[in-house]
Amino acid sequence: MDLQIALLLGQDGITNGAIYALLALALVLIFTVTRVIFIPQGEFVAFGALTLASFQAGKTPGTLWLLIGAGVLVAVVDITLAWRSGVLERIPRIVGWNLVYPAIAAAAVFLLKPSEFPLLAQIVLALALVVPLGPMMYRLAFQPLAEASVLVLLIVAVAVHLALVGLGLLFFGAEGSRTPAFSDASFDLGLLKVSGQTLWVVGASLLLIVVLFLFFERTIYGKALRATAMNRTGARLMGISTVMAGKLSFLLAALIGAFSGILIAPITTVYYDTGFLIGLKGFVGAIVGGLGSYPLAAAGAILVGLLESFSSFWASAFKEVIVFTLIIPVLLWRSLTTRHVEEDE
Repeated sequence: MDLQIALLLGQDGITNGAIYALLALALVLIFTVTRVIFIPQGEFVAFGALTLASFQAGKTPGTLWLLIGAGVLVAVVDITLAWRSGVLERIPRIVGWNLVYPAIAAAAVFLLKPSEFPLLAQIVLALALVVPLGPMMYRLAFQPLAEASVLVLLIVAVAVHLALVGLGLLFFGAEGSRTPAFSDASFDLGLLKVSGQTLWVVGASLLLIVVLFLFFERTIYGKALRATAMNRTGARLMGISTVMAGKLSFLLAALIGAFSGILIAPITTVYYDTGFLIGLKGFVGAIVGGLGSYPLAAAGAILVGLLESFSSFWASAFKEVIVFTLIIPVLLWRSLTTRHVEEDE
C-alpha cells in the first residue's frame, strides 16, 4: 500500500464514517430517552433513499401508503382513548396530524408531479413522507410498552425491523436504486482526488451534527430531551412529558436516517434491506461510545468507517467480520470495568 492508496481509503472511510456517525447519534438519542435499542434505524435510511429514487423515476413511493396506513391506525387509537377519557379537545389535533397531513402529502404526490421538481424540492418531499413515520412507529409499537424492560423493548424493535423490511420489499421490490449525484465536481489535492459528492456527504453530516448540538443546547425541547435522558422520573416530576420526549426522539431519528439515506443514494445502490447493514455499523459505533455519549459514539462511528475501508483493501472478503468483531473487545472491556446494576422490574 502506498500513500495515494492510503489517502483514498481514508477518504472512503471518513465518508462512510460520517454516515455511521449520524446513525450512531440517532441510536444513542433513542436509547437514552426511551431505553429502546432501535434496530429499525437502518430502514429509515433505505426508505429515504428509495423514496427519492421513486420520485425521480416518476413512480409513487410505497412510503406514502405506509404513512397513510400508520396515520389511520394512530388516529383510531388516539381518538378512541380521547373519547373514553373525555378529552375531546385533543381530537382535532389528532385528526390534523394523522389524517389531514397524510392526505395533503398524497395530494402533493399525485397532483404536483414530483418527478419534475428540482432536486431540493424532491428531497424535502421525500423527508416529509418518511420522517413522520418515526413518531407514528413510537406511538403504535413502543409507547404502550414504555415501562417495559430493555429486553422486551429490544424484542419489539426486532419485530418492527422485520415488518419494515417486508414492507420495503413489497413497496420497492428487490431491485436496487441509485440517484444522481448532487455535484459532478472534483478537486485535486496533490495525490488525493476528492469528489463533490464526498464533500456533500461530509459537509452535510457535519452541518446536521452542529444543528443537533444547537438544538440540544439552545432550545427548550432539546433541553427537555436531555433531562429525560438523564432521569425519566425526575423529568416527569418537573412536568416534562416522557411521551412527548419519546415521539420527538423518534422524529429526530427518522429525520437523521432518511437524510443519511438521501446522502448515500448517489454513491451506492440502495436496496430494500440495505439499511439494516448500515444501521448495524452505526450501532457498532454507538456501542464503542457506550450508548450514552454523543462524542464517543461519533468517534466510534468514524473508527468503524476507517476500519471497514482499510479492511476492504487487506481482506475484502472478511471486512464485515472485522468490523463487527470490534464489538467483542469493547463489550469485554466494559463488562470488566463497569459495575453491574440489576434493572428494576
